Amino acid sequence: MKLAFNILRLLRPRQWIKNLAIFAAITFSGELFNLHVLDKVLIGFIVLSGLSSATYIINDIFDIKSDRLHPFKKFRPLAHNDVPINLAIILAIALVVVSLYIGLRYVTLTFFIVTLIYLLLQFLYSFFLKSVAVADILVIAAGYILRVYAGEFASGFHISVWLLLTAISLSLFLAVGKRKSELTLVSQIKDVNIASIRKSLSHYSERLLDIYATMFVTSTFVFYSLFTFLENPKGFQLGLNIILPDFLPTFFYRKWLMITIAPVVYGLMRYIQDIYEKHEGESPEKVLFSDKPLLATVLIWIILVIGITYFITP
Repeated sequence: MKLAFNILRLLRPRQWIKNLAIFAAITFSGELFNLHVLDKVLIGFIVLSGLSSATYIINDIFDIKSDRLHPFKKFRPLAHNDVPINLAIILAIALVVVSLYIGLRYVTLTFFIVTLIYLLLQFLYSFFLKSVAVADILVIAAGYILRVYAGEFASGFHISVWLLLTAISLSLFLAVGKRKSELTLVSQIKDVNIASIRKSLSHYSERLLDIYATMFVTSTFVFYSLFTFLENPKGFQLGLNIILPDFLPTFFYRKWLMITIAPVVYGLMRYIQDIYEKHEGESPEKVLFSDKPLLATVLIWIILVIGITYFITP
């Protein structure tokens, strides 16, 4: 029973929340309730979850020595000897094979190709790219972006270029926040060699990461604002002509998505606060679940997006 629990920890199911990005394409294209399309995207979500768990296992195998020097990562199942390495290798191989088969058999060929690129990128990251400054941030961000593209190829629907730019900027911001929090945490440990824990961290200064964070959080806000202004929501809308008088200007009917800028701004500000005051940006999903106001903000944003996209006539 204890081994089963540690295997579950090894899979890091909490990280699967990142794979929800696969639903972006069908949500904003108005096809979220198209059951035929939703079925493929749901399978894609399962495939990505299996592959992401496999890559976490592989990364933990490569990092087992450095993790044992880390104040928190030393308690991970492999670093703490809670799960045998041989079992972890078998599990990782099984997850990769089964997930790729399901992706090819039940989703689409292009989705399968995207998952292969994702898998290759994660292997390269675990093998050597995580030790290369800047490249490590770009690879982490690419992992988020590929999840969005996976949703496009699984569903056959595309997202706005402005939303794609938003996803890219947000991905880079989250990746920088991850490194920022990790550097701050490791720097507080006395007599520690930062390079021995993560080589790329020794090439970053807090000032440099501050600049990166400012740059990408700003671009996230700008691109998302442009998206909400230029996007024309579509789906099965419920007309509000009966409620709203005819004399209101036409743009009022088309710019409802701009309302969602408010929770996005608050969410970004709250996340920055978590990074700089609580030093918790190392694990974005942990921040989300531990910060109740931030979680509530994300839920409000989701409700607003679905409500505006599907029930308000543009």
